[in-house]
Amino acid sequence: MYVWGRLLKVVATARRRGPYLPGGESRLAFRCLPTDIDPNMHLNNARYLMMADLGRMDIFIRSGLMKLYRTRNWVPMMGGVQSVFVREIRLWRRFEVVSSIETWDGTEVIGRHRFILENGETAAAVMTTAGIYDMNTKKFREIDEVVAALGVTRSPRAPTEAERIFMASHAGLRRLAKAGG
Repeated sequence: MYVWGRLLKVVATARRRGPYLPGGESRLAFRCLPTDIDPNMHLNNARYLMMADLGRMDIFIRSGLMKLYRTRNWVPMMGGVQSVFVREIRLWRRFEVVSSIETWDGTEVIGRHRFILENGETAAAVMTTAGIYDMNTKKFREIDEVVAALGVTRSPRAPTEAERIFMASHAGLRRLAKAGG
């Protein structure tokens, strides 16, 4: 089951968090609920990705990207995801999902989501790749063009080694999947 109630809260409270600019952070606070857990009584591995979705939605709304979706028919689309679990998030425990746009290259955006426990420890980290698809032209837009359309004058930083490895791995897996492998 998707996290619809939490999504509504993110949408309803987005204005309070102010505008999002590339390089900034989205910070959303949660508590691990009974609907989030697996038989081990901790946050289910699939739920991490749903919570990362909420961080991305917060960024999409606060950056103005949702407005571009409505006016230009530009749709954010996920390309791939990699996650690592470090510590468990037990039932009823509070945590934050800290999301950010790290950098971009061509039509590809690299996002990061960290799951932070109350004591400051990282419970999990998720790296994503995504793009902005133009439903009218049926192609992905250059991210520099998207950033300019948002009224932001910012250039991407060079990808880190971890981001380059992730992007290369994602591209390789995507080629295999398209070939039916």
